[in-house]
Formats: sequence, structure tokens, C-alpha cells
Amino acid sequence: MTTPPAVPTAATPTVPASPTVPATPTVPASPDTRAAAPDIPTSRHGPVLAVTCLGLATVVSAMSSLNVALPSIATGTHASQTRLSWIIDAYSLVFASLLLPAGALGDRFGRRRALLAGLAIFGAGSAAAPFTSSAGALIGLRCVLGLGAALVMPATLSTITGTFPRERRAAAVSVWAAVAGSSAILGVLASGLLLQVWSWRAVFVLGVVLAALAVLGTWRFVPDTADPAHPPIDVAGAGLAVAGLGALVYSIIEAPEHGWLSDVTLGGLGAGLALLVAFVLWELRASAPLLDPRLFTRPAFAAGSLSIMLQFFAFFGLIFVLMQYLQLVRGDSALMAAVSVLPMTAGLIPASRLAPRLAARIGARACCVGGLLLLTAGMIVLAQVDAASSYWLVAGGLYPLGLGMGFAMTPATTAITDSLPPALQGVGSAVNDLSRELGGALGIAVLGSLLGSAYRSRLALPAAVSTDLAERARASFGLAVHLGEPVRSQARSAFVDAMSIALLGGAAATALAAVAVAVLLRGPGRR
Repeated sequence: MTTPPAVPTAATPTVPASPTVPATPTVPASPDTRAAAPDIPTSRHGPVLAVTCLGLATVVSAMSSLNVALPSIATGTHASQTRLSWIIDAYSLVFASLLLPAGALGDRFGRRRALLAGLAIFGAGSAAAPFTSSAGALIGLRCVLGLGAALVMPATLSTITGTFPRERRAAAVSVWAAVAGSSAILGVLASGLLLQVWSWRAVFVLGVVLAALAVLGTWRFVPDTADPAHPPIDVAGAGLAVAGLGALVYSIIEAPEHGWLSDVTLGGLGAGLALLVAFVLWELRASAPLLDPRLFTRPAFAAGSLSIMLQFFAFFGLIFVLMQYLQLVRGDSALMAAVSVLPMTAGLIPASRLAPRLAARIGARACCVGGLLLLTAGMIVLAQVDAASSYWLVAGGLYPLGLGMGFAMTPATTAITDSLPPALQGVGSAVNDLSRELGGALGIAVLGSLLGSAYRSRLALPAAVSTDLAERARASFGLAVHLGEPVRSQARSAFVDAMSIALLGGAAATALAAVAVAVLLRGPGRR
């Protein structure tokens, strides 16, 4: 990633964020720009897009696919509710924390090499995971997978923006965005199918197969794009970012165990925020920053980043909560629970494809804000679900939620990439990916923590229940439903109440995103 200029000059045009307005950049063809945008035949654009989207689907599906296996993982490993959050979020946390340095490595040494290395690491970690039965070992392997994913994801979008001509880039980005959104749901569905015939270990076998196919496709079709003059990696900045995000997420996930107002929680949150402030100050003074904070003074860039982050905050938090509700409260099988979320995909995929044309007609601001409001409405509907609710109420929340993500996601991604000149497309790709993964990691941490805290506070067990059973029921809802009556019914009631609180928290986040995007993109010149 090259260092962005603090103030745009004549050599750095202001590019409109609308995906259909033709760009007329005046940036001279520099060696860096040529290195990032090689001439490849038009006939190879399709295979490049297909392979990069396969690599993207491999790492994005891993964020959600294990959610459908949470009940069987809880039973097989005796994991507490907090441990279950870590099993899911360890991947997202490492993924998000390492995206910026991994993107910089890809820019400097080649995005094709980054894709191949990341897919190999991801495949190796997935191959080892089926042989473990410990929650701690599973958390460690999920960290390894996150390292591989951090190398893969920024290389996919920067390869697309670096190889496709500008007139075809918006359409390619819309395909990328549709895959990024829908592959999380398709990963859940594939996992549900596998769990019908095997255990939760099958989910990792699927990751091995997808990674192997993506490696073969990358080796055959993807050109290598790199910036050989890229400055040295900002190791200090990377260390501050990783430490800050790690302390923040750790404190949030562990809050139900220690208490939100405990010294451990408040100290960890304070340390995480202090480290992130130090990261910003360091980046402002660094000669070759990992991410220049001044980029966020560009309204379209800031609006797109915030919108993407809070969309996926709600989305991945919802998947974490909803999979447990469908299987442990409604009693659905893993496959039925996976199929139950398909109304979201039915809205998301067509809306993602329609979004560029809709943004051209009504403006990116209206398209993105309208999508965020639809997403908020879907979360509010799902917060009304209880143990006796009809499935149609669940579907009635999932469909507008998918529509909203589809309409909001593509213009937000395009706003990020089109607000930067060609030489900074690697930066835009990395920030787009960071927004998604950081939002997902925080969403799982925050909504999972709200769920765990509210579940424990609302679980009222009769005095006749033994201390041992009561402790096991409070530690994990997945264990509580197997402890018989009256523990089972009380645990289900407490979980439903807690789920409502968590989902309303997600709705508040997306409503905040809608207000922020409307403010940042106000005015006739800010599409």
C-alpha cells in the first residue's frame, strides 16, 4: 500500500463514488500504477473474477459455517458460552487484526503470491482441525485459519481493481460484493448438509476442498500484480493495531465471566482503546503508514467504511445468535436451521446485482441509507421472535435484512474504491476488507457478550436444582438444554429474552450507520 497524500492535488483527482459515472482520472501513468494494473486479455477477466471470488468465498464462509455446528461443538467439547464465542471469534479477530499488514505484504511482494500462501495456510489449518476434540486447540487452529484468510481477502479485491479496466470495475465489484455477502449464508447451508451425515469436523473438510480448488485456479489464471517500490512494512503500526483490537475484543467476550463493570473488563477496554489511539497517532507521524487516518477525511471513504463495518457487525452477530435459537429453542436439525436462513440470501443476491443501477438512478446516498434502514427493520422484527413464534415471523425478518444488505453493500464498497486514485487501490481494498472483518469480529463479540450476560441474569432456576446442574446451565445454553426439566424450559426462556436484547443492539448499530451515511454523503456533489 502506498502512502496517500494528505491533501488531494491536481495529480490526485476526486473520483465520483457512483459506480456508473465514467471516471476521467488525470493521474499520470507511473511505474507503480502500471505494476498494479497489468494488461491482460479481456477473455481472462472472467476466469480471474471466478477464481478470486472462490478464494473470497472460502475465507468468508469460514466465518459463519461453524455457527451451525455450535450445539454439537458445545456437547462434544463441553465448551461454555464464552468458549463458544471464542471458537467463532478467534478466526474473525486474527483475520481483522492482520488484514492491513497482510494487504501491505501482498502489495509489495505480489497479490498472487499472497493468495497462494494464504490459501495454503488456511487449507493446512482446516486439515488439522478435524483431529482435535479440545475447545482450546480448536480456538488455536481457528487463529491459524484467520492468518491465512488475512492474506487471501485483500488480495482478491485488489486483484480485481488492479486488473479490470475502470469501465468494468463497478460490475466486477458488485459480483465480488454479492459473493462476499452470500457466501456466508451458503457456508451455513453447506455445513448443515454435511452435519446431516457427519459431525462438526466435516465443516473443516469443506474448507480443505475449497482451498485446494482456489489454489489450482490461482496458479492457472491469476496474474501477479505488485508494487515493487512499496515502502517497508509498518511493523510498529501493525503491532499497535493487533494489540489494541486483541485487548478490546478479549475484554468484550470475557465480560459475561468477569462482569461488565469489573476491573478486568474496564481495564482491558481502556487498554485496547489507548492502544488504538496510539496506533492513530503513530500512523499520522509515520513516513510510510500502514493506514493513513487522513483518508477518513474523505466523506465517501468514511461513509463506505462505516457502513460496511456496521452492516457486518449486525450480520455476523445475528448468525451467531440465530443458529443457536433455531436448533436449541425451535429444535430444528442442523440442515433445517441452515435452510431457514435462505430468505436472507433470496433478498441479498438480487439486491446486490441491482444496486449499481439503483444507485445510478437515485444516488448512492439514498441507496445505501435505504438499505441500512431495511436491515434495521429486519433486525427489529427478528427481536420479536420467541419460542412459540411461527417460522414466517423469522422469514419476515430475514428477507428485508438480506435486501437491505444487498442495497447498502455494493455502493458502500464502490464508494471506498472510487474515492481513491488508481495508485491507492490496494489501500481501498484493505480498508474495505478490514471494515467487514472488524465489524464481524466486534459483532460476534458484542452481541455474543450481550447474549451471554442477559442469559445468565435471566436464568431463574428452582431451588431444588443442584448447584452442579445450575452452574453447568449458567455456563452454556448448549449444555442446559440437555439437562432435563425444569432446567431446559427455564434456559430456553432466558435465552429467548437474551436474544431479543442482543438483536436490538444490532438494530441500534445499523440505525446509527444509516444516520452517519446520510450526514457524510449529504449535498448534491457527494453521490
